[in-house]
Amino acid sequence: MHLVMISCTPRAVKASNTAKILEKFREGYESVGNTTETYYLAERKSWEQIRVAYYENEQVLFALPLFVECIPGIMMEFLESLDYERLAQMQKKHVAFLVQGGFAEASQLRCCEKYLNMLPAYLNAEHMGTLIKGDMFSVSIMEGDARKKMIAPFVQMGKLYAEEGHFDKEKVSEFAKPEYFSKRIILLSGLFSPLRKLVMQGMAKKLGCKGSLMAKPYQRYVN
Repeated sequence: MHLVMISCTPRAVKASNTAKILEKFREGYESVGNTTETYYLAERKSWEQIRVAYYENEQVLFALPLFVECIPGIMMEFLESLDYERLAQMQKKHVAFLVQGGFAEASQLRCCEKYLNMLPAYLNAEHMGTLIKGDMFSVSIMEGDARKKMIAPFVQMGKLYAEEGHFDKEKVSEFAKPEYFSKRIILLSGLFSPLRKLVMQGMAKKLGCKGSLMAKPYQRYVN
């Protein structure tokens, strides 16, 4: 089975968490004899090629980061560029989604998941499920074995999707845990807040941030 994978982040491939996760998913999907091709919406010059790939293939996976509780604007722009009259005349496609985000609780991704559950119907497609996973913010910051360990579970999910042809709701819910933090974790998080701020400052510096994380540059525009 051949799968077209479309990365829907506006970030360049080299800096993209989604791209790194998608590569591991591809590894698992192809491990049982399947094939894939991967496209990146950030590379706008290739959009016509991506549209052709979408029209001509039955199996499609959209992979995206969670942006303000829903899909990135670049993904919506691409979807609006499709020829819906053409889609209506075609055989239904099988469309699935992979959503990753920085918030660790799966509950933070559920709003986006509900939207994606409805989206395939507008694309004349059958929804094959949505895989969600939080706490992925530091994928690009981690290096070596730490990064490999963090994204390795996506290999197994890629293999499962290849074998079953869809994302099983029970299995993806288990994969997405925790749904909510326990009271104990919330308490500990508060206690370690000063240390967490230091870690975030180190990450920001590594990413090239030169100002304070507490800066409010737009505050003067807010009444």
